Order: sequence, then C-alpha cells, then structure tokens
Amino acid sequence: MSRGTSHLLTALLVVVEVAMGYPSRRSATDLDATPRTTVTFDELSDVRHFSTRTLNYSTLLLEDERGVLYVGARGAIFALNSSDVTDGSHRTIHWEASPEKRMDCLQKGKNNKTECFNHVRFLQRLNSTHLYACGTYAFHPLCAAIDADRFTLPAHFEEGKEKCPYDPARGYTGLIVDGGLYTATRYEFRSLPDIRRNLYQRPLKTEESPLHWLNDAEFVASVLVRESKDSPVGDDDKIYYFFTERAGEETTSFFDKSQVARVARVARVCKSDVGGKKILQRKWTSFMKARLVCYIPYYEVLRSVCSLDEGGWASTVFYAAFTLSAQWRTMEASAVCRYSISGVQHAFEGPYMEYQDSARKWSRYDGAVPEPRPGSCITDRSRRKGYNSSQDLPNSVLDFVKLHPLMFEEVKPAGGEPLLVKKNVAYSQLAVDRVRALDGRSYDVLFMGTGDGWIHKAVVVGSSIHIVEEVQVFKDPQPVESLVISHAQRSLYVGAASGILQVPLASCARYASCYDCILARDPYCAWDGSVCRATATADSTRLVQDIQSGNEGCRSTFGRTGSLPWKNRTVLQGDDVLLPCDQRSNLARAVWLLNGSEALAAGQEGLRVGVDGLLVTDTLPRHSGEYRCYGEERGLRTLLATYSLTVLAEMPRSPTVATLPPAASYAAGDVNVAYISAIVALVVLCSLLSAGLLYMSCLEKRKGKYVLGEPRPSSVELQTVSANCLRKGHHREEDEEEEEEGSAYPDGCLRIIPGEAPTAATSPVKELPVAVPPLPPPPPLPAELTNGVGALPNVLRKMNGNSYMLLQQQDEPLASPLYSTSFTEELNKMLEKRKHTQLVEKLDESSV
Repeated sequence: MSRGTSHLLTALLVVVEVAMGYPSRRSATDLDATPRTTVTFDELSDVRHFSTRTLNYSTLLLEDERGVLYVGARGAIFALNSSDVTDGSHRTIHWEASPEKRMDCLQKGKNNKTECFNHVRFLQRLNSTHLYACGTYAFHPLCAAIDADRFTLPAHFEEGKEKCPYDPARGYTGLIVDGGLYTATRYEFRSLPDIRRNLYQRPLKTEESPLHWLNDAEFVASVLVRESKDSPVGDDDKIYYFFTERAGEETTSFFDKSQVARVARVARVCKSDVGGKKILQRKWTSFMKARLVCYIPYYEVLRSVCSLDEGGWASTVFYAAFTLSAQWRTMEASAVCRYSISGVQHAFEGPYMEYQDSARKWSRYDGAVPEPRPGSCITDRSRRKGYNSSQDLPNSVLDFVKLHPLMFEEVKPAGGEPLLVKKNVAYSQLAVDRVRALDGRSYDVLFMGTGDGWIHKAVVVGSSIHIVEEVQVFKDPQPVESLVISHAQRSLYVGAASGILQVPLASCARYASCYDCILARDPYCAWDGSVCRATATADSTRLVQDIQSGNEGCRSTFGRTGSLPWKNRTVLQGDDVLLPCDQRSNLARAVWLLNGSEALAAGQEGLRVGVDGLLVTDTLPRHSGEYRCYGEERGLRTLLATYSLTVLAEMPRSPTVATLPPAASYAAGDVNVAYISAIVALVVLCSLLSAGLLYMSCLEKRKGKYVLGEPRPSSVELQTVSANCLRKGHHREEDEEEEEEGSAYPDGCLRIIPGEAPTAATSPVKELPVAVPPLPPPPPLPAELTNGVGALPNVLRKMNGNSYMLLQQQDEPLASPLYSTSFTEELNKMLEKRKHTQLVEKLDESSV
C-alpha cells in the first residue's frame, strides 16, 4: 500500500470511530506498532517442518503431559512426537472419503479438488482411553471414537450431521465438556447456523422462530469458563461462543446504504441447561448474546479468539483479532483487543433489546423483566425459590428468553481502546502465553499468525503492544490456520495448508549483543553478561532484563570503536560514496559522527542519511575523515560501522609513495598492478585477432558454396555477405568483389528480397564470418579505491506493512564505476527516485 493510501486509511479510521461515537485516546498511527526485527524464511533456525502428501493440517490437539501433538488433516489423522515433530516416530490414521461419497459430492456440484474429501474438523479427548474426531466426509459428515493407544479407526462410525459441518470452509467451533459435545456451525445444506449440544447429555439447540437467535453467523471460537468453582452464589459453568453475524440492530452500513453491516458477537449458554418443559423444549433457555466492540463497529470481522487466566476464572481475559470487512475493499488492516470476563458479565447483566415490528429493527427494552432473571443460570437463590433446573422455570421467563436474546450493552475492550491497530496485515490466528519476567511481573505474550505465512510475536505492556519480531515461517504465502503453545517443549506449533511447523517460543541466540537482548524486550530472554539466554534454562540471579522500558542493563557503546574493523573508502573528488550501515532493528535511528564529535544530519550539504547508510555526494577533500555509525533506540546507542574516507583531488600518476597519504599510497601500488594486467590482456587480444585474420585469409583461398538443409521454394530470399553492415564504406575491396559476384547491395547489409529463391547450385550465399571474441572487461580497481556502492539494492523486505528497499553492500565490489559510464549521472537517477522514499527521518513512512 502506498503512503497516500496508508494516510487515507488512517484518516478514515478516525472519521468512522468519531462519527459512530467510539473515540480512542490514541490515534491509529500510535496504535500501529512496528515489529522491531524482521526475520525472513532464509534466516530461520531451529524450525522443524512436518508434512506428507496430504493437505490442510488445520486441526490441532496438544497433550503436553503425554508428549503428543494430534493433527487432523485432509483424509488423515497424525500423532506426532511433540518434542520433535520430524523425528519419524509419528503414527497415521488414513481416513479418506469413499469413492461413492466422493462421486455423490461431485454430483451435488461441489469441487472435487477441494471439497469432496474428508476434512477432519474436530479432534479432542473424549475420555482417558479415546479421542473423538469428526470429518466432513465429502459432504456426509461422520464422527468416530478412536482408541488412543492403538490409534486405529473403529469398526463403526457415528452420524455426524448434528455435530460437524458439511462444508470444510464453514466457520466451526467445538468443545467436549464433561461428556457433552458443544458445537456451533451450519450443519446441513441451506440450514441456519446453530449452537448445539450432543453426545452423552440432553440434546439442545438454538431457537429458530419467530426470531432467529443467530443471523447468518460465522463461528470463530468457543471457551469454557468454570464459573461454578468457588462461586459465592452457586453459579454454573458457562460456554462462551464468539462469532460474526449480520447486524439486526442496524440495517445499513456507514458508507454503502445497500449493504447490511456485520458485527462481532459473544454468546453464552449454561452447562446445566436442559431446556424448557413446554416452551423451548430441547432448546436453550440460557442463550444470550451481546455485541463485541473493538475499534470500528459494523466494519469488523472477527478472525480469532484465545483466552487466558491465572488459575481462577475471575481473572479470565479474552484476546480477539479483527480485520476490516469487505466494504473497505482494497484497504487492509487488523485490530487486536483484550476483554475481561467481568466486562462480558456486565453486558449480560444489563438491559435487554427488543425487536420492533413497525421499525423493523432492534431497540432497547424498558419494560418489566420477570423473575428469575431470563437467560441466567440456576443459582442458589433460584433453588431456594424452587427452581432446581431450567425445566422448572415459569412460562413468562421462557417466553421472555425466546423474544429477547440480544443484550443492549456492548462488550468494550479493557481500557476502552484496542491494544493494536495494524495496517497492511490480516491476522488470522492468535495464541497467548503468560510469562513471569525477572521484575516479578507477569506479561502476556501474543503470537499472531497472518494471512500470508508470518508470525508476529508481541508482548503486552500496560495498555499497548510491543511487537518483538515478525518471522516468515512459510516460504510460500499461505494463511496460518492454527496456533498451539507447548510450555513443556517451549514451542509454538503452527498449522497451515502445507504442513505443521514447530517453532521455538524464543530464539535468544539471535540477539548477539546486550544491546539487542535488552532492547528486544522479549520476556523469554535475558542477558547473562556474555550471551543472551532463555530465562527458563539459566540462573536468574545473573540475568538482566527490562521489559517495561527496554533500555536498562546495558552500557551504551557511544564514542567507542569496540572490536569493529575500520573500512577504508578512497574516491576521486566530485564522485559520490555510500557508507552502508545495516540497522538490524526497525525501530533504531542511525546516528553518524565525523571524527568522533561532529554529528552529521541529512540537511547538511552533500550528505544524505537513509535507512541503508550515509550517502556523500559531490565529494570534496573536506569530506575526508573518520565516520562512525551508531544505532540509537530508546536512548541507547551502539556502534554498528566505522569508515575511513579519503577524497583524492586527482588520480595518482606516479608510484611515488611520499606524495600520497598512507591510505592512498597502497592504492597507487595496486593501480600500477592493474595497468600491467591491462597491457598483458591487450597483448593476448592482439594475438587472438592476428590468428583470426590468418584464418580468414585461408578461407579466401578456398571459397565455396555452403548449402544449409534441403532446397525448398520460398517467397523471400535472405542475402548477407558481411559482418560490417553497419559501417558502410569500409573494406571497399571486399565490396567490389561482392559486386562482381552479383550482389545487388555493395554495402553488404542484410536485405529481404521478395520472389522465388534460387536453387542451391546458384545461391550466392557466402561463407559465415568468423566470430571475434568480445573484449574482456577492464580489470577492477583495488578494493581501497571504491565508493562503496557496488551492486545497487538487491534485497527487499517487509517492514510495518510497507515494502522497503534495503542496500546491502559488499566490502569489495566486483567492478568500479570509474571504468563505466558517468557514475554521477547514474547515481543522480537513483537519488531522484529515492530522495522522497528511503532518505527520510521516519523509518516507517517510506515505501517503494
């Protein structure tokens, strides 16, 4: 996305949130965090990849205590060793759809390349001995109880149409809770979305009439919250469902009046609900739903939800990832919000909404509410009044539940604003881990999978997010479909279409210095005085870490050269020289010093400071000196590169060493060697040319006709006898000879003559000219007499959603621009293109 489009998106975000009454304390720019480091696929280490001939490794079940990662894929279920998914010890269940079912699927108009397979959509532990799995089975869903020890399919399968979706692309979520199977999806062709309970408990489903409780819902996740544990009111456990559906309370969107907006929802049901006795028989009596608001209501599509608690349900938090809906078309952005369980409960304890037939919309209900409160679970207070189950509830309560499933209050994010709004990124999956840092605080670490195969690792600090790194985990862009964290293996398992990845939660060795280790603000890593180590495997008494500010614990290397070697650059006056300075951190700012004290800025004459280094244009003798490049981040500086630049008034003509500076004297000696090499090359070239002329003279003495292939009629005739057709007037003697042989064009150029071609016996085709070897390239200048430009930008990387050009220089370029065409002209063209992109103060503003 271009800079203009990015600014337009930011402006539109602000306009929409203000217009709809959802202002944020921070702007969209402040919320758009930049990943500190970028790790491309080629830079990955310690990553294990498992795949077979099958596809769609999207359903994961991790049993950390057993050391097993179960994977549901297309036509197969795998049991992998969670310590190393690639060790070859995996077991496989092949569960393909039968040919008859595949043919039936094809006859129904489904895609035989994607849909008419058995996609395993559900895989969970049923009891201590068995797993429970469900698959689409070519649009004829089936379920099976699998013996976990033998890991084989049973002899008989269960009907899956009440438990699993037909369509493999349909949104779906499911849980097994105390023997009950709680699922949510569309279960049949053209069916309405539904939340159901099956298996070994009383079956229940959502109400369909007169008002649909779910309006074209796409389910994302479901979470069990054990609210009965230590409950002072004797409450029940609840299952929370997260989904996106069409908005009933609003019938039009903000920009396009013809489109109905979609909103994010959270719904809940009680685990002990058994339905009504006469009203709502086999239907939920506890179903309630509320709107989930993050940043731009009516334009958010819920993509992923994960939960976390500190050992008690009252501390439960939900993290949710949203993307912009289709109305934004080419604009792409994601938002991440955090919600507390208390905020969700507050919405369900507030006023209800009611559908107005006259206005055809939902509005707040201000009438009387029957007792016990509709939609609530059975509590100690209800039991004291004689309501021991949902079947004991009065008809007035059940009628009210039937007509008032929607709550008036919205569930807003904790702190009233999102943690992150990221441009040009589509988050598809979330996983969260809670880590206790060395400062005694617990930090939530988010792993956010994108739609193009990247993982963003971030730490939540207060009310904001710091993105530690962005890692390209798949070479071929593909959505990250599932994420699971293993504390025992300290690994992140990534599921996608092409396979399973096992990625370390932290790669502390990637931080080579104290500067990198501390500024990364990675809760998994700390500095021990010599290397960056994982906190889980090191003695914490020797470790240094700073998650809050990211700049305490390391001394700045400002003013010291350290162990970096000096690189010499020698150029002629008037030329341009680039001094590269590779900033590993995307958040660092380059600081240049000349001769240890003078600070260089982009505004100074002849100097351009960019993300790739310092460019000195139209060099003068006063530009000679010692240049140091520092990376400055959060007030901390570290030395990254050192250069000694020498600007010569003219090319040295004498090997006399005394008249040149020390650095230039070595260059003069190397230049003499280059000249001698050039003379030797010219002598060899002359010998080759003499041999070629001798060979041609021999051919002249035995001229003949050459026929290439069999003669055949043609409408055109090609004639050429000279290799010098572009230089008319030369070799006049050869031209006169050609005229004697009947050539119509004495200049010897290629001509196309319409007509019938002559026979082979009369064809005037001449001998082919002897190929002359091309001139060898001039010898390169010595390494010291270079300007550092070498090969121009050759690496593209993605930073903060924009495409950036990064110059990576070689210390000894292959060729010198002094021997080519005007280097200044070429460089000026390059600068003209780059002066408004890379060479700016804000690193995350420029794009190519």
